[in-house]
Amino acid sequence: MIYSLNSNLLKTLNIRSLRISFWLQCVFILLLALAIFGPIMNLLIWTVTESWYFPHALPSQWGFKYWQQVFNPYSDVSGSLFTSLLIAVLTVVVCLIVSVPAGYALSKRSMPLRVFWMLLFLIPQAFPNLTVYMNIARLFYDFGLNGTLLGVILVHSVHGLMFSIWISVAAFSSTDPMLERASRNLGAGPFYTFFHIVLPQAAPGLIASCIFVFLESLDEFTGTFFVGSPNISTLPLLLYTASMEGNYQIASITALILLVPSILFMIIINKFMRPDMLSKLGK
Repeated sequence: MIYSLNSNLLKTLNIRSLRISFWLQCVFILLLALAIFGPIMNLLIWTVTESWYFPHALPSQWGFKYWQQVFNPYSDVSGSLFTSLLIAVLTVVVCLIVSVPAGYALSKRSMPLRVFWMLLFLIPQAFPNLTVYMNIARLFYDFGLNGTLLGVILVHSVHGLMFSIWISVAAFSSTDPMLERASRNLGAGPFYTFFHIVLPQAAPGLIASCIFVFLESLDEFTGTFFVGSPNISTLPLLLYTASMEGNYQIASITALILLVPSILFMIIINKFMRPDMLSKLGK
């Protein structure tokens, strides 16, 4: 009798603990969803708001008036969007020119001072961005690069090289060395082997590095502010200006324009970043 009572009591306690655990998990997931999607929902609301004043919980007037202003051919957003895309694409090209040969060379463990060269590209990340970009702006001023498109591309490339180099090293490290060796044994030259055997294997990782550099350049604010202002205007600079002026509708629409390619490209990265390549990062 006592044994059956104890077993029933244990079952009741287990059921209650499971229920409490279930509700705690639900509360945690809800709070996590609010932390992640709450700011995005607020951003989406501001994009279709025409008037919203305290103490109203929701906008008093909805509409797409500010969307028409943003996509007006004569608006600053169109020009800033084109400039941002142009800088991002050229930054990717510059980083690829450096990272493909460097990544291939650094993927060989026999290279002298290999760890030193890889850590060298991490140095800009070891200091606050504000300090780095202020000193770069001072150096660029001596060479007449301040306020120029070339100056902004170079400063974006300094930041993007860290992503492109390290991911390129991982991409080339994940290639099959036996295929490269077989190609050379069959009489193929080093250039033919690289472009027809090695590079196609590393292509998914290189594409992923290009996407990282593109997104980093597209969202870069500090470097553009110190090196490009006031002649170069990009979407992050426009977002900052609109926010400081209290024009939250324009700022929210600009932020949404920056957010959409980030989400799309991260989905693509998830396809190209293979587990075997990720395991080679830093090795």
